[in-house]
Amino acid sequence: MTRKAALTRAQFEDRFFGVLRWVVIAFLAVITVLPFYYMVLLSLKPIDALLLDPGSLWVSAKDFTLATYRDVLKSTDSGGQGFVKFLINSALVSLGTVLLTLLAAVPGAYAVSRLKFFGRRQVSALFLAVYMFPATLLAVPLFVIFAKLGLSSSLFGLAVVYVAQTVPVSIYMLKNYLTTIPYSIEEAAALDGCSRLQTVRKVILPLALPSLMATGLYVFMIAWNEFLFALLFLAAEPDSWTVSLGLAQLSNGIEVSKTVLMAGSVVLTIPVVLLFFAAERLLTEGLTSGADKS
Repeated sequence: MTRKAALTRAQFEDRFFGVLRWVVIAFLAVITVLPFYYMVLLSLKPIDALLLDPGSLWVSAKDFTLATYRDVLKSTDSGGQGFVKFLINSALVSLGTVLLTLLAAVPGAYAVSRLKFFGRRQVSALFLAVYMFPATLLAVPLFVIFAKLGLSSSLFGLAVVYVAQTVPVSIYMLKNYLTTIPYSIEEAAALDGCSRLQTVRKVILPLALPSLMATGLYVFMIAWNEFLFALLFLAAEPDSWTVSLGLAQLSNGIEVSKTVLMAGSVVLTIPVVLLFFAAERLLTEGLTSGADKS
């Protein structure tokens, strides 16, 4: 009787949590997808249709328009908002930040995870502690330093600022992955005549590719969406604005309709979404698995 009761309870729990899992997934999907869907919907409507029925969750064929995107992407000289230039600036800053961050983070993560030196554990914890400093605390000192260096109004200077923010957490992320790579792999490479640098380049980096992709995507998203430092460093240089600054300009403009603002928001969001789906497999491997599959 006890065995039957226990089995019945196990079956009930399996069914209950099975249903609950799908309810939670559906709820999270709705609260995540619905705002984005509504944003895309508003960007495809003329302002007249939006004012007549702001709560509509569908756009009719007669109301469907891409004029908002043409307005957003068209250059300012042609009467548009010039988002193509902003997208190019953001891409340059974000890709430059990823490259510089990985160039600095890979040797740092390797040293912390592989080399034995005094204070290694403390140094590892310090990297994460630095990342916990609020950005507002670092904004003014960094601006003063870069202004004296003549880099306060350049995309390169902004990328270097982002590197200062992203290197600590990148080292921490890569270190956690590199510690899962067996020492025996490096020993085998050394027996084959590889130097330490060759081992890192030919053995460690290929094995750590999923983690590098995950870290690079994380850094890219930070640089792409960042606003505070972009405003502080580039406010006086409209030609160097990133897409987040361009979107802020749209939101503050009284003469700009909300449909155009939503089109700008979609333009800001789509590149990161596409990049995430393109690198989904490597990103998942980088966050959940290590090199030792045995």
